[in-house]
Parts: sequence; structure tokens; C-alpha cells
Amino acid sequence: MSTCETLYKSSIIKEYKDGKEFKNVHLIPELKKIVIHRRLGESLQNKKCIELTEYVFESITGVKPVFTKAKKSISNFKLREGDVIGCMTTLRGKKMYEFLTKFIHVVLPRFRDFSGLSSKKFDGRGNYNLGIQEDTVFPEVDYDKLDKMRGFDLTFVTNTDCDKEAYGLLLKLGFPFEKKAEAQ
Repeated sequence: MSTCETLYKSSIIKEYKDGKEFKNVHLIPELKKIVIHRRLGESLQNKKCIELTEYVFESITGVKPVFTKAKKSISNFKLREGDVIGCMTTLRGKKMYEFLTKFIHVVLPRFRDFSGLSSKKFDGRGNYNLGIQEDTVFPEVDYDKLDKMRGFDLTFVTNTDCDKEAYGLLLKLGFPFEKKAEAQ
């Protein structure tokens, strides 16, 4: 078991049950999935970026990514139906907790001038969104294989509709939110 999974199953669930905040155990906040997504607008001119994105996503998650394709043609953007326009990977269960542990304990400390995650990135439905500007913060990605720096988006999806409950859950899982946000 990964560190975050052990933490959640052994102490966070117990803490929520003992606190009597939730009358039903199924309402206890839980991280359901992590979605990793990159838009590939440049793939129309540079087909190599599709292969590099597949390499990066497979390296950092251990899961083969899914490519999203254009549903219709748009001549102003030189886009044809069926062109690859995005790439995504959804992590659940054991792989999700392994990725989360690596993200919190290995990746976030590698950010330059890191002072904590913003608490303003919740979407109003209990999900937390975060943008990563460089692939190379993940130790599995070989810098020499990349042609340029690209970023991607992370979405942490919870089973709660309340941002406050999702914030509390992510804080207990070890998310290093900004200090001024914790005073709220």
C-alpha cells in the first residue's frame, strides 16, 4: 500500500467516523479519481508531440493514455474530424494512491520557489484543479527525450459536492496548501 492509501484507510476514515460529522459512512469524503489531461493543439503541425505525450503520460502514471479526437472539422483552425486534439489518463484505486504519494512527496518539493498550493483552485463541486508547467518535475521523465517543455492539467475528483469538505480531505491526505489558506 502507498503512503496516502494507508493514511486514508487507517486514520482519516477513522477520524471522520469518530467525529460524527457524517451519519452515513458512504458520505465520508473520498478521493475517487485523478485525471491527467493535456491539450494537443500543436499536434496538427508536429506529429511528434503525440508520441512524446504518450511517453510522458505512460512514464509518470504507468497507464497507457487515451487520445481525444476532433468530433467535427473547423476550417478556421485547420482542424479535420478525427484529428488528435488531446490526451488524458484517469487513475483510480491503487494506481491513483501511488501517483498521489509520488506527487505530494517527490514532485511538489521539486518545484522552484514552492510556497504551497492555492486553495482557490476548487471548482465549486468538490474537485481540485491544478496545472503543471513542466513535465520534467517528474523523475521518470527523461529530459533528453523531450523536444520542448509542455505542461498538463491535473484534476483531483472527490465524492463530495462541497469544496470545504474536499479541502479538508486533501489537507488530511498531505496536500501542502498555502499557509494563509489554512487560517480560513
